[in-house]
Amino acid sequence: MFNSLQPVVLTPIAAAEARKIMQTKNIPEGYGLRVGVRGGHGCGGVSFIIGFDKQKPSDMAYQIEGITIFVDKKHTMYLIGKAVDFYEGADARGFMFVEQEAIARGGHPVN
Repeated sequence: MFNSLQPVVLTPIAAAEARKIMQTKNIPEGYGLRVGVRGGHGCGGVSFIIGFDKQKPSDMAYQIEGITIFVDKKHTMYLIGKAVDFYEGADARGFMFVEQEAIARGGHPVN
């Protein structure tokens, strides 16, 4: 069931930034980009998380533009339809989660 599913995608800009971080910060071999959620209790909803980590037994793993993505299978329902983009502007710089639909329309949405 999970073999071909890619619940979250990376934009080309986000993939390039992830590769740059992996090279400049000496991320060890075997590590990938972990995408997931935290929270979900009460009215606050979930927060999206991103970072470099090793694969865990409960993870699904897939490749996007040469980057290995790890997602805990329990988090897939929160991540389906999301894309990770990278924003760099005068006011902020960093990864952000956006709807894949917004990327498909040709834009780089800014929160």
